[in-house]
Amino acid sequence: MEKALDVLRAGGVLLYPTDTVWGIGCDATDPDAVARIFALKKRDDSKSLVLLASDLDMVARYVKEIPEMAVQLVEVNDSPMTIIYPGAVASVKPEDGAAPVKSRHLLAYNTVAADGSVGIRIPMMDFCRDLVKRFGRPIVSTSANISGEPAPRNFQEISGEIRSGVDYVVDPSLESGATGKSSSIIKIGLDATVEIIRK
Repeated sequence: MEKALDVLRAGGVLLYPTDTVWGIGCDATDPDAVARIFALKKRDDSKSLVLLASDLDMVARYVKEIPEMAVQLVEVNDSPMTIIYPGAVASVKPEDGAAPVKSRHLLAYNTVAADGSVGIRIPMMDFCRDLVKRFGRPIVSTSANISGEPAPRNFQEISGEIRSGVDYVVDPSLESGATGKSSSIIKIGLDATVEIIRK
């Protein structure tokens, strides 16, 4: 835990087990760290990323308003679920050549979708929830694979390229609480509209 926190605080990239599949993570408020993850995954940076938050209080600090429907879903949910919230509180993409803005109070612009929404999950695994809570702000949680390849269900399925591209690998024995499959994804609007993106 301490080593993982040190890496996050230093702007590094983690390989870690989540409540779903193995993830690649970093400080979700650090645009440079997020850019490293896109490069490692060989993923188009126009795509948004899933983030982990420790609780709804943390979510509330990084979205303009939490829809009531989202609160109700979190309260009754019993399996890994990512909610796409409207109105992310995020930094602005810098002009060409300018340095990106980094603030612990703003999500990195490159974690957010083009429509300003952001996908956030409150993990159902003690290690992940404690890591995010102690870090004090959201962390990125994208599957630990090259874009287009299958998500790794366990540590053995993670490619050497991914393993060697991160700054720290969390103890694989902690993966025992994972489901081995991706979370459901639900997009919720402020007008209570609900769109199921992935069951």
